Amino acid sequence: MLRKLLLPILVFIFVSACQDGDGIQYDIIYRMKEAKPPMEIEETQRKYTIGIVPKVMEIPYFNVAKDGAMEAAQDLNVNIIYDGPPIADAEQQIHVIKELIERKVDVIAVSANDPLKLIPVLTKAKQQGIRVITWDADTLPEAREMFVNMVDSETLGRHLLDTLAWTMGEKGEYAIMTGSRSAANLNEWINWIQYQQEQFYPKLKLVDIVTTDDNPQKAFEVAQGLMEAHPNLKGIIGNSSVGPPAAAQAVKEAGKSGDIKVVGLSTPNLMKAYLHNGSAQMATLWSPKKLGYLTVVLAKNILEGHMPFDGQEIDNVGNIRVAGDVVIMGEPVDFTKENVDQYDF
Repeated sequence: MLRKLLLPILVFIFVSACQDGDGIQYDIIYRMKEAKPPMEIEETQRKYTIGIVPKVMEIPYFNVAKDGAMEAAQDLNVNIIYDGPPIADAEQQIHVIKELIERKVDVIAVSANDPLKLIPVLTKAKQQGIRVITWDADTLPEAREMFVNMVDSETLGRHLLDTLAWTMGEKGEYAIMTGSRSAANLNEWINWIQYQQEQFYPKLKLVDIVTTDDNPQKAFEVAQGLMEAHPNLKGIIGNSSVGPPAAAQAVKEAGKSGDIKVVGLSTPNLMKAYLHNGSAQMATLWSPKKLGYLTVVLAKNILEGHMPFDGQEIDNVGNIRVAGDVVIMGEPVDFTKENVDQYDF
């Protein structure tokens, strides 16, 4: 009963009346805001959905990157679909991307297993209004808007060779264990490793480049094969995260710890025991968690019309560098037996 009485009272409170001779004319002095149509309300409340595609699922490096992506999703109020192939294979990655297109995500961010094979499916995504970026490993530029890179490729490649040369006394035979031979980032690092050796270490000799397909068991077997095929082998560089721990384990089991030096890209947690027991000499990496976090931040930013700029400070990441359509997160970090216990990822 009270509500029925209040309604006419409120109407009269917010109007005034004046007499014009013929009757009463009312001037409205307050009007309620018009309610938004249901579709508009739904649109303003809809969360962005970002599809993150790693090279391969269930290896420590990409698991840590996933942690960073999920943390950013919570901080930024976006949805994340983190999905990739069970092995580092471009065809299986294409299948994952097609599923994301069908799910009508807002952004696809992919760590590409092949810079060429992914172009048609990523082009299809863009044609359907999905924004496309790459992270960790790039495609050709026409397939995406930007590449979120961990470090400068030249700096990293040259540095990896330096770390091996320092431990080998700058002479002897060495081999490279890479992930997928078609991955653009891995190939670029290999090129810079070779340039650095040719320019500064003439007494080092590259005897083999072998692939692991980012599979830990295959990497272990490949490392064993290197030692059998090259009896004078003195060093191994692993340029993807499964390579160095597998090489170190193979060296340890062969009783050659310290005789064959092992360096390369991997997480401190994977390398800690090998650094301490002397079967590996140095590991190098960046924070994959920060990389996952940064990728989600930049994906949401481009949806809101904000492109990255050089020197920009990103919360929980730091200052980034931007060169054209490439974002560089930071510098590599070296882990040795002296400092590896300070890190946990």
